Amino acid sequence: MERPTTERILSIFKELNGVPRPSHHEERVADWLCNFARRLNLPYERDAENCVVIRKPATPGYESSEPIVLLNHMDMVCVGMNDPLNDPVVACEENGWLRARGTSLGADNGIGLSMALAVLESEGLEHPALEVMTTTNEEDGMTGAARLGENFLSGRKVINLDSEDYDTITTGAAGACLQLHRLPLHPMASPKGKYRWYRIRFEGGLGGHSGVDINKGRCSAVIPAWAILAAIYNEFDLWLSDIRVGEANASIASTAELTLCVPSGEASEFVKAQEESMNRWLAEEYGSGDAGMHCTVTKCERADTVFPTESFLAMMSCLEQIPQGVIAMSTTMKDTVETSNNVGRIRTENGDLLVSTHTRSFSDSETERVSREIAATFAAAGGRSETVMTAPAWQEDSGSAFIDTVSDTFRDVLGWKPRRVAMHFVLEAGFFVRRFPGMQIACIGPRIIEPHSASERVELKTIDDIRQVLIELLRRLK
Repeated sequence: MERPTTERILSIFKELNGVPRPSHHEERVADWLCNFARRLNLPYERDAENCVVIRKPATPGYESSEPIVLLNHMDMVCVGMNDPLNDPVVACEENGWLRARGTSLGADNGIGLSMALAVLESEGLEHPALEVMTTTNEEDGMTGAARLGENFLSGRKVINLDSEDYDTITTGAAGACLQLHRLPLHPMASPKGKYRWYRIRFEGGLGGHSGVDINKGRCSAVIPAWAILAAIYNEFDLWLSDIRVGEANASIASTAELTLCVPSGEASEFVKAQEESMNRWLAEEYGSGDAGMHCTVTKCERADTVFPTESFLAMMSCLEQIPQGVIAMSTTMKDTVETSNNVGRIRTENGDLLVSTHTRSFSDSETERVSREIAATFAAAGGRSETVMTAPAWQEDSGSAFIDTVSDTFRDVLGWKPRRVAMHFVLEAGFFVRRFPGMQIACIGPRIIEPHSASERVELKTIDDIRQVLIELLRRLK
């Protein structure tokens, strides 16, 4: 193959999306990458975390040039799938965009990975020695990057193709702390007698990335779920049997489901009336930013167990106290979130309530402070907290010669210069610059809208544009 075409990139992406690849379960996609390397007779390494690096020698004239790393991750956030370990992603083109049918697309970061693989199999390019580095568990812990061996890479200039902002070079990213909190519920037998059982659902919300979408006025289903429980409990006896909120730790929760019972009669009528009341409130509060979120209240069968009142109140107190959404805006970066926290998932498991929180900040000390206070809130209620992942904030020298070269390539290929920005999402870059001294990283990529949601889509024209920029950039890095 002479040069990587957009058609070939999409063909590789389709093949990649036939391999299930949720976070923590990347064995099969790692196998697929190793087979890709073997087919091209290229050397590769695979570590204990299933991270894979594929190496390609420099083309004639570039033998003495510094190696270039093309960085991506192989896992994806699986939203809308009944069985993420087996369900493939079915993509379709629609008005210049590629999207999936009812699930997240995996363009984050599958398109960037497909682009790097297309470069590997192309023979007509000029480039230094390449190291196509693909990490695991980027979306839910970044353990692949955190545990990477010090000798796994030789290159110190990195083109990270994990970016959703087509008109930017990302030169900085927030740090993060992902925590899992466990609160004992002490389930007891459900009350007998005249009780009405209901299932309350919130659904239709946009959800989205809990970093880049956190300030867009979207409804986290955690908030109306708490509000309706508080409204009922403040008026009548309430027994909660089950709560399930959210789809992924790294996403704004777009769904919630509550199973509960109240005494028959006036309390029952009050619960049924909450459907209309909540929908009116949702329209007033989120109609301009998340009009699809709505509430339904339906009768359901009796459940075997419920939470004791003390456990229910402990849960409600914790969810009320911990911050949700934007905590502070940056004073130095215009319209940029400095610090935030998102409750990704709430569920019951083995008699405990499990709550995940994802705290982000450009200040590592703020990430630590907010995370510590959240853990203290659960501890005061009798819970315990586990830190699943911490990632350092990262800031590149946005005026370096390397970043200038990337910017100039955009200008010469596409006719415009990209913005140089720090983004309120978490990248593996912080781990890489700590592990590999002297490493420089520029993040570029096509336009991806609504990552981490069933509405995720990528603009096809921008894939072709970034493809052209990447080809020319590799030629210039001599």
